[in-house]
Amino acid sequence: MNFEEIYQAYFHDVYLYTKSLVADKDIAEEVTQETFFKALKSFHQFDGKKDVRAWLFTIAKNTYFTQYKKQQREINIEENSAQKDVQLVDYLMNEERALMIHRFLHAMKEPYKEVFSLRTFGELSFEAIGHLFGKSDGWARVTYYRAKKKITAYMEAKQDEGY
Repeated sequence: MNFEEIYQAYFHDVYLYTKSLVADKDIAEEVTQETFFKALKSFHQFDGKKDVRAWLFTIAKNTYFTQYKKQQREINIEENSAQKDVQLVDYLMNEERALMIHRFLHAMKEPYKEVFSLRTFGELSFEAIGHLFGKSDGWARVTYYRAKKKITAYMEAKQDEGY
């Protein structure tokens, strides 16, 4: 059996199995597509000793759990980031603290200073910032979060000093 025949014969079964793991049909479809992509990449290693359907179900299950773990990490990072954003906004709302942040920002090294300013004050997307620097949106996102982390750490240190 070639891979196209396997795809035609088992796509629906794998989709239903994936749908039993996750109720969201879009996620189930995405995991199913990823399953067949992984199966295609490793098809040369499939020796036929195991049932094809069981092999595909195993790939689907592992794909789903990998995606689920990644999503949970992203949610935790986003929640933590949202808390830091609120804290930073609180700092900026206070005129004296806002001036401290601007002083710190002015002394900050590039590209952190510019990326933070473009994102916070210019309200540019990470994609646009990355494009300006000739880098990826991932680079812009990481640079922004590092800058934000430096500013937050600075403000927390100042707060500990009694400011």
